[in-house]
Amino acid sequence: MVKFQPSKLAMRVRSPLPAHACLNQMLTLILNRIDAVVAYKLDRLGRSLPHLAQMIGEMTAHRVAVIIPAQGIDTSASNPASQLQLNIPMAVAEFEREIIRERVNSGLRAAKARGARLGRPSTLVKHLPRVQTLLRSGASISAIAREMGLAYSSAHKLASICSRA
Repeated sequence: MVKFQPSKLAMRVRSPLPAHACLNQMLTLILNRIDAVVAYKLDRLGRSLPHLAQMIGEMTAHRVAVIIPAQGIDTSASNPASQLQLNIPMAVAEFEREIIRERVNSGLRAAKARGARLGRPSTLVKHLPRVQTLLRSGASISAIAREMGLAYSSAHKLASICSRA
């Protein structure tokens, strides 16, 4: 059995490794087949509820027992009630993710309804004066694209903006 000592796995402030590096080390050891992970409390095991659910799912998939003495959780094969205690936080985490996704999508729909443009702002506008000059001098879109180092589609888009103005 491999023991995790928090002081050796950078859970203290003075440690040279950040806390997420320690969690990654632990997950690597889980893949290398350890028997159990013991933590004082469930909230000390992961950074957030979704992260905790992911870690517990990973441990369950690799048949690693999770033992939390302060909360009476022991996921070894001898204690089926502990699975219930672990599934409740995971269900809450999934619910939380769905609420966040719903709020984000609702906000995006509201922004589109207000006429907001989503995404990265176009940087082509800075080329408009030069494109207008070249179009007036009779240059083709291909020639404009080559001269300015733009993609043909970008040059065409700028030309169509110039023709509308």
